[in-house]
Amino acid sequence: MTLSGGSKLGPYEILAPLGAGGMGEVWKARDPRLGREVAIKVLPASMSQDADRLRRFEQEAKAAGVLNHPNITAVYDIGSYEGAPYVVQELLEGETLRAELAAGRFSPRKAIDYGLQIAQGLGAAHEKGIVHRDLKPENLFVTRDGRVKILDFGLAKLTQVERDNLATNLPTAAAVAVTEPGVVMGTIGYMSPEQVKGKTADARSDIFAFGAILYEMLSGKRAFHGDSAGETMASILKEEPAELSITNQNISPGLDRIVRHCLEKNPERRFQSSSDIAFALQTLSDSSGSVVPAALTPRARRIPQSVLWGIAGLLVGAAVAVLLGRRTAPVTLSRPVRFEVAAPEDRRVVGTVALSRDGSRLAFTTREPSGVVMLWIRALGDPKAEMLKGTEGAQLPFWSPDGQSVGFFANGELKRISITGGPPQTVAPTTEDTRGASWGADDRIVFAPAFVGPLMQVSASGGKATPATKLDKSRNEGTHRWPWFLPDGKHFLYYAAGSTGLEPGEIFAAEIGSDRVKHITQSSSLPVYASPGYLVFVRGSTLIAQAFDANRLEVRGEAIPLGVDLPSTSATSGQRALSASLEGTLTWHTQGSSTSQPVILDRQGREINRLSEPGAWYFPRFSPDGQRIAVVRSVENNTVGDIWTVDIARNVATRLTLDPADDEGPVWSPDGKRLAFTSDRKGNSADLYVISADQPGGEQPLFASENPKTPNSWSTDGRFLIFEVSTPLNRQDLWVISLDGDRKAVPFLATPFSERSARFSPDGRWVAYTSDVSGALEVYVRPFQGEGATWRVSNRGGQAPTWNPDGREIYYLAPDNTLMAAPVTRTAPLETGPPSPLFKMAVTESSDPQYDLSPDGKRFVVNQQVSSKEDPINVLVNWPAALKK
Repeated sequence: MTLSGGSKLGPYEILAPLGAGGMGEVWKARDPRLGREVAIKVLPASMSQDADRLRRFEQEAKAAGVLNHPNITAVYDIGSYEGAPYVVQELLEGETLRAELAAGRFSPRKAIDYGLQIAQGLGAAHEKGIVHRDLKPENLFVTRDGRVKILDFGLAKLTQVERDNLATNLPTAAAVAVTEPGVVMGTIGYMSPEQVKGKTADARSDIFAFGAILYEMLSGKRAFHGDSAGETMASILKEEPAELSITNQNISPGLDRIVRHCLEKNPERRFQSSSDIAFALQTLSDSSGSVVPAALTPRARRIPQSVLWGIAGLLVGAAVAVLLGRRTAPVTLSRPVRFEVAAPEDRRVVGTVALSRDGSRLAFTTREPSGVVMLWIRALGDPKAEMLKGTEGAQLPFWSPDGQSVGFFANGELKRISITGGPPQTVAPTTEDTRGASWGADDRIVFAPAFVGPLMQVSASGGKATPATKLDKSRNEGTHRWPWFLPDGKHFLYYAAGSTGLEPGEIFAAEIGSDRVKHITQSSSLPVYASPGYLVFVRGSTLIAQAFDANRLEVRGEAIPLGVDLPSTSATSGQRALSASLEGTLTWHTQGSSTSQPVILDRQGREINRLSEPGAWYFPRFSPDGQRIAVVRSVENNTVGDIWTVDIARNVATRLTLDPADDEGPVWSPDGKRLAFTSDRKGNSADLYVISADQPGGEQPLFASENPKTPNSWSTDGRFLIFEVSTPLNRQDLWVISLDGDRKAVPFLATPFSERSARFSPDGRWVAYTSDVSGALEVYVRPFQGEGATWRVSNRGGQAPTWNPDGREIYYLAPDNTLMAAPVTRTAPLETGPPSPLFKMAVTESSDPQYDLSPDGKRFVVNQQVSSKEDPINVLVNWPAALKK
C-alpha cells in the first residue's frame, strides 16, 4: 500500500508526511469523526511480513495505549489496513529534543524543567510495568508550549513482575514478547551497561539513559561517545563522563550528584525509580526557586488522615507541604506539628524506626501474624506502607544517604535492600545481638556487629569488615555501639560503655580512616544529630536538644527540653530511641508496655492455673520435683531482675536474690536444693553464681570471666553445667563447667556462628541447642562427649529446645511461637522424625526461653503475655520551633 496526501487510511484522511524511522513511516492525518488532526505511524507493507518487526510494532501500540500522562504521547487507536498495521497518536507541534540540543547546552533551569517532565513521564510508564529501553533525544519531543513528550515505545517491555497486572488492560497481554537476555537492543550512546552486555533491561536501564540525556542537556556533549560502536560501548562499561563543572560552572553540586547517581554502572546503586528522580529534581528546583513542576505524581497528592488530625487552617497546608517534601514555595511553620503513624493492619511495630535523611520516608519492622519480623517502608505523604520481600528477621533499619536503599540486620548478617524491591544483598556477617549501624559518605557503613566489642566498617557493596574504632581499656570500655553519621558523612557519633552497655555511658565522635576520637558528652541515652545543628536525646523521659557544632565537634550551651515526654524505658532499653532527618523532622518508637504471668498448661494448651500476679516475668523453670517454679521478676522499670521461686500448690512467691543487681537465668540443680544464675553484681560482666533454693541471700560465685554468661542446663548427674558466653568475636559460644574438683570451664561448642539455649538430654548423652549456622535460628542435637554427628531437629526455624523426661521427644518454639514436638526415632546415633505442632503459646517477645516442661512430661509452664499496650510511631515536624518556647 502506498500513501500520499489526499488518500485514506481507514477512516483517516492522510494530509502530509511527517517523517520515517526504523519502526515505520509517520503521516499527518485528520479524523473526520472528531474533527481533529492526528499522527499515524504505519509499518510499510514491505516490512509487515517481518514477524519480529510486526510483533514489536504491536507491542509499542499496546504498551503506549495503557498510558495516560501529559508527558507521554497519547495513543488514540490501533488498526490494520490492506495488511499494514498502524497506530494513531496525538499530533504534536514543536521539535525533537535532538533538534533543540543542536543549538548547544541548556541552562540548568531549563535542563531541570525538561528533566523533571521526562522523569514524571517515565515514572508513570514504570508504574504500569512498562520500560522504554530506547530513551534518547530523538524519542523526546518538545511542544511549542514547552511540554516534553516521550515518543516511541517501540522497544517497550512489560516487566516480568507487573505483566500479570496488565492482563485486564491489554487485549493480548500474553502475546507481548519479552526480549531474550543476550540480545542487544537500544541506541548505543544511551544504552545502560546491562543492555550493552545483552542482559535483560528494567526501569533502571531507562534511568541510566535519562542520566545520559540530562548530562547532554547540561554540558552540550554526549556522556558516552567513541569513534565506533565498539568504543562507545566500552566507554559506557568502563569510563565516567567528564565533570559537569568543567563544561558549565553554573551547575550546582546537588544537580551534578543527581546526574552521577543516574549514571552508576551498577543498577543497584542508581536511583531505583523515576519518581525518586522527579522528587530529587523538584526538591532542587524548589530550593532554587527556578521552576515549578507541571504535575505532581498521583502518589504525591495523597494526604494521610493521620497528618490532618489536630491541624487546622493554614497549618494543614504548611505541614503537608513539609511532610511531602514537595513545596511550591518556601513555608515556615510557627510551631512543631506532631502526629502518629500506626502499624499496618494486624501487625505490631517492633524495634527501632529510621527516618530517611530528607525526611520523606520511614523504615520500620513489624511482627507479622505468623510471628516473622519483616521490614516495611512508608512515605510520609502516603497512607500505605510497603513490605520489602526477603527481609525476614529484619531489625535495626537504617537509610543510605540518598534514600534509595535501607540497611538492616537479619539472621546474623548485615544486609541492604533497594526501596523498590528485589532481593536483599549481604554486606557483612554479624551476630544475632547487634547494636546498630549508620551509612556515611563513600558508601561506607559503620556498624556494631555484637553486644560487645568495637565498631566495624565495611563497603556498602560488601567485602571484608575492618575496625572503625578501638576500645580504650583505660576507660574500661567494653562496647561501642549506635553509630550516627554527621552531615559530612565522614565523622560519626557513637556510644561507649562497659561490656554490658549499662550506664554510665559516654558519647564520642570519630572519623572514618582516623584513630583520633573526641569526647562529646556523658549520656545514658543515644543522641542523634538533627539540623540545624543540635544533638537530640532523651533525658529521663523528656526529649532534650543541645546545640552542637558539627565542624568543631563540640556541644554548646545548656540542654533545652522540647516539651515532649517519652516512656522512661526509651533511653535504657538498649535501642536507639530516636531518628532524625536533615529537614527538621524527628521520629521515635518505643516498645510500649506489657505484663506477663507464669501459667501452667496441659499438653493440649489448656490452662490449669495461673501463678502469682501479672508483672514482668522471665525464664520460668520447673523444679526437679515439679512443685515449684524458678523465675525472674524485673522491677525498677523492668531494667533489674531478681530470682524468685513460686510454690505451685500454695501459689506463694519467694524472692531469693536481694542485691540491687540484674540477676537472670535460673537453672535448678538435679537435687532441687540450689539454683545457678547470672548476675552483674561484681561489675560490668555477668558472672555465674549459685544460691540456695530455700533460703534468700547467701549466693556464692561459681565462675567469672570478662564476657557475659548465662546458664542453660544442669546435667542430671549433677556433674556439669552448660552455659552460653557472649564473646567479642561476634557470637555466642557454649561452655561447660565441671562442678567436681577445681570447677574448670572449657568450651563445648565455639564456632563462627552463635549457639545458645542448650539443654542436656535426660541421660546426659546429648545436648540440644539453637544455632544460626544455616542463616536462621534452628534447633540441633549433638553428643555431649565423644565424637558423633550433629542432627538438625527443626525444619523451618526454631529455638529454645527442651526434652521430654523420657528422652523420646524434643520440644521447641517455631518462629510463630507454636510449640513443636519432634519424636526421637533413634538414639545411636540420635535422630528425630518430622516435628508436629502441639499448640501456639502467647509468650512475651523475647529471645530467652519463655517456657519449660514439668518432670512428669504432662504440664508446661509458660510466661504468658497478659496485656500489651502498643506505642505507634511518633513524628515531630518542625521540631526546632519548640526551641523558641
